[in-house]
Amino acid sequence: MKTASKSDLIDQVAAETGLSKKAVGDVTDAVLAAIRAKADAGTPVTIVGFGRFEMRGRAERLGRNPSTGETIKIAASRNLAFKPAKS
Repeated sequence: MKTASKSDLIDQVAAETGLSKKAVGDVTDAVLAAIRAKADAGTPVTIVGFGRFEMRGRAERLGRNPSTGETIKIAASRNLAFKPAKS
């Protein structure tokens, strides 16, 4: 099964709406940037019928270097997470 890319989605939306690929690409980029900005600010973004985007934190933890087996410290991080809506 082939994974759909952003350009595949842009092509499909442009074909269905009659808008140019450039216009659809600009709107797509703006929507994704807005979702990221809201989530970075700590506000979860819910799109009804689609899902919820939010920042999730991971605590600092210990891991292993696979090539040497040495224990290393993995820094804390925050990542954008998506939870699909129930259908």
